[in-house]
Formats: sequence, C-alpha cells, structure tokens
Amino acid sequence: MKYDFDRVIHRTGTDSVKWDHHQMKGEVDEMIPMSIADMDFEAPDFVVEAIIGRARHGIFGYTVVPEGYYSSLSKWLLMRSGWEVRKEWIRPTPGVIPALAFAVEAFTEPGDGIIIQPPVYHPFRAVIADNGRAVVNNPLKCEGNAYSMDIEGLKRAVDSRTKMIIISTPHNPVGRVWRQEELEELAEVCLENGIIIISDEIHADLVMPGCTHTPTAMLSDEVSRITVTCTSPSKTFNLAELHVANAIIPDKGLYERFDLALTRAGLKRPNVLGMAALEAAYANGDGWVSELITYLNGNYLYMRDFFLEKLPEVRVSAMEGTYLGWLDFRGLGLPEAAVDERLLLKARVDMTPGRIFGPGGEGFYRMNLACPRAVLERALTRIRGAFRE
Repeated sequence: MKYDFDRVIHRTGTDSVKWDHHQMKGEVDEMIPMSIADMDFEAPDFVVEAIIGRARHGIFGYTVVPEGYYSSLSKWLLMRSGWEVRKEWIRPTPGVIPALAFAVEAFTEPGDGIIIQPPVYHPFRAVIADNGRAVVNNPLKCEGNAYSMDIEGLKRAVDSRTKMIIISTPHNPVGRVWRQEELEELAEVCLENGIIIISDEIHADLVMPGCTHTPTAMLSDEVSRITVTCTSPSKTFNLAELHVANAIIPDKGLYERFDLALTRAGLKRPNVLGMAALEAAYANGDGWVSELITYLNGNYLYMRDFFLEKLPEVRVSAMEGTYLGWLDFRGLGLPEAAVDERLLLKARVDMTPGRIFGPGGEGFYRMNLACPRAVLERALTRIRGAFRE
C-alpha cells in the first residue's frame, strides 16, 4: 500500500470529542474510543497540503465558491457512481445534519410527519422533533442479523400529514448498501404519496468489495425531482470539523426553497479551508479511497472472525458499507446495563449503544472500525476478557 493506515497517531490533547471526551469528564483512563464516527487516520497528504497552501496566503477574506469546487465534486460523483450532476443543482451547506434540518424547515410544516427507518443515525430523529415535526417510524426488518426495508410497513406508515422521508444510504448503523430495486420500491411509495426523499449519502464512497452504491436521485428523472441528496467529503477523508457538505437538488423549485432556508439563516458559502480541502480531496482522492476501503474491509473481516472464534455469542452483521460494525450482544444473555458496565469499566472500550438509534437497536452496539489494526486488536482482546472471566 502507498498509504500507511497502520500508523498509530495519538489524538489525546487535541480537544478530540472522541479521544478527549472521557478525560474531560474525569472517567476511566486508557479508554479505547470506538464510538464517534470519525477516523483515526490522517487526512491524505494532498488534502493537508491544499489546506496549508491556502493558509499560507494569509488572507481569509470573503471568498466566492470557486469553479473547481463544483467541477471536482461533479467529476467525483460521475467517476464513483456514474451520476452526472450539474453545477446548478449543488448547494453548499455547513454539514449534512444542518442540511437535513434546513430541508425539514424548507419542505414541511410544524406537525407534519417525517418517516425514518430505525435503527438509524439518531440525529435524524432530533432534527425532526426539534423542529416541531412528528417522527414516524418505519423500522427495518431484521432476520438473522440481515436487514431489509419494510416496504409494506412504509405504506402503512403514510397518511395525509406525511410529507418527507429521510433515508440513510449506505445505512448507519446497520451497514446495508441498499440495492437499486430496494430503493425503487421505496421511491415508488414516495411518488404515489407526494413524499419528498432526503437521501443522506455521506457514506457513499465507503462501500465494501462486492457492493455497489446507487444514488437515489439516479433511479429516474421522476425520482430525481423529489430527491435531495446530501453528500460530504467528511467521512471519506476525515474532514468533519471543516464543515463542508453539499445538498444536490435537481428540481429547481425544491432547490429554491432549500436555498431560501439557508439564506434566511445567513448561510451562503462554506469556509475557505473547507472549500480547498473538498476540491483537493475529490480531484486527487480515488487511489487513497481505494486503499482505505481495502484496509477497512480487512478490519471488518478481522473483527468478524475474532467474534466467531473467541466470543461467538456476539453476532456481527454484514458491513456492506460505512466503517461501522454492528454487533448483537444479546446472545450473551446479560441485561444491557451489565453489558455497558463490562464494556466501559472492564474492557475500557467505548462503543455506541444501539438503543440510541431507536427501535430495533436494543442489545446492539456500533463499533467504529476506522482505526489502525493494532488498536482494533487491543480493543477486541479487552472485550473478550471482559466477558470470559
């Protein structure tokens, strides 16, 4: 490999939410954090150099969004997914979650129903409820730790107040990369009922070998006209705190409503360093991402095989996309509180409890696998020790 993902980089003392969180709270020493979904890998050198090069100019005055920003994003999406995206569809935003919140404001009214598919990334629920809309659950079906959409349940969930659905594709936390036919079934229900699709595709670049990501808006021209696609380089290149993301909206009317919501909040452009980072990442990142995916898939396979051999009561769902393992601890026969205690106090490994992702998450834990193999090995050994006393 050209890039060294095995190198351990110490992040404590950098005000990292992930690594300094427990120290800030005065909690357990030597915690291995595997919860917050950022990576313990350096951003690629060409991104760092682009940021440094722009910073060396020394002036950070008002800056227009450069043509290279739009063209690098469009070329990236065409190369990775075959999706031809026009400049006039792209609306920069300060992040995917802010984009979701502005979509809720732009396209729905207080009291309207918005569908989510739990267990799902918990900020979905928050941006709905915090804006006075009604959360409508359409839980995923789970059979033998394999997940699928419940399309019949989706049809039953729709009523006259249902205006929107927010989907996670690839899905966080269960790791599914939805097949084209699955998305088509969902889109058909939305078209029939006048429901806008907000498609969170922040993990779209992180698809494991043998799987293919289909952008929701690519299903058909008709579907593209009801779809807002949210993307960002933040997961792919580890750039979360640069606050650069995009909403891609082919329908002019929806674009104008979304743009107005951001303009009313005074949000016109990304920050200058975020723009430089995005342009460099998408212009130069294909080889880096290919090596990253190989490494992440290796981490997943190592983790899966470890549990199969050393702690088979813990069942591992297939990770088709993202870098997040989805682990079912229910086979241990312990209450969740006891599992929490053993993980945090005995293993000293911090994973995200599945219950925060809503119905269907109870008894599961989400493990961030975007770390050097040595860190993963140490965490897994600790977990085994905590449950094999």
